[in-house]
Amino acid sequence: MYVIRRVWETKPGEARRAASIAAAIGRIYEDVGQRDPARIYFNSGTTPGTKNRVYMEWTAETIESPYRGDNDLPDTGGLGARLRDITDATYIEFYELLTPDKTMALD
Repeated sequence: MYVIRRVWETKPGEARRAASIAAAIGRIYEDVGQRDPARIYFNSGTTPGTKNRVYMEWTAETIESPYRGDNDLPDTGGLGARLRDITDATYIEFYELLTPDKTMALD
């Protein structure tokens, strides 16, 4: 099992809007069975940490290429374009989730 986290660096003042768009995109992918439910979090400057950032995080059993032949990408109705318009950069992070079957015995 993996944790996948997509990060957007937003234009100043756009983190909340970008988070709302990311949440809508996540629901579309969830509704068509492409992803587990996503958690969206952001910092628009109201909390400590790097501001103007949005995070979308979900789990997946495997890491699969979005370019795989059998991938049927859902129609997001232009939400991706709207998100790109208010962001400066985006990247994706992958982490292996420690599940009970992966836990090592501690002596």
